[in-house]
Amino acid sequence: MTETKPQTLAQDAYQRIKADIISCVFEPEQRLRIEDLRKTYKTGASPLREALSRLAAEGLVVSIGQRGFRVPAASINELCDITDTRVLIETAALRASIENGNDDWEAGVVAAFHHLTKFESGKVDDFESWEKANKRFHDSLLAACPSRWLLRFHETMYDQHRRYRAMSLQAIHIPRSVHEQHARIRDAALARDVQRACAESETHIRQTAQITEKIFSEKASSLDLTSQTAG
Repeated sequence: MTETKPQTLAQDAYQRIKADIISCVFEPEQRLRIEDLRKTYKTGASPLREALSRLAAEGLVVSIGQRGFRVPAASINELCDITDTRVLIETAALRASIENGNDDWEAGVVAAFHHLTKFESGKVDDFESWEKANKRFHDSLLAACPSRWLLRFHETMYDQHRRYRAMSLQAIHIPRSVHEQHARIRDAALARDVQRACAESETHIRQTAQITEKIFSEKASSLDLTSQTAG
């Protein structure tokens, strides 16, 4: 799915806050105070509240009653739940897309992969540009899926997973052959090998969870060591 151009102040605020949450500009559990957001986004309180309420409905913001909003916590359990759900939805949509894809679908996959290759030929240091190209590639794979509901649910889970991907990309020291994984998914999809394409897609999605879990473990160990040293 392609994001539509904002038509209202609330839509503009929604897209900008959402992008900043996903890219970890706002950290997990950070309070989202209206006054601070007004200064950051140069917009009024009403559009901001509308945007935050919409994001809360999507699970990208947590409403804390009369006390406002905050960014959701990041946890291994939550990541595992998001990952399992995304795998179920994305592989179902991929299967349907491969089975229904025509020559135009194949051309779209090839073009999106070529575009993505430009960002994966070296070190990934521009998350926003890479993410757009990455999303375009994954969307192209699912483009022939006839179920609009599957695609809608996939969009929601993809956004949830993007926030954890942003965290995993901070771990440059952890090797991950992202481009090779994308190439294998592409090859299997174009060969109309549904089983292999779904298996490669699941492996690709789950590795993000494995990398992020390692980051959390390293951070927790670091905090424990700091606490022991201070004591």
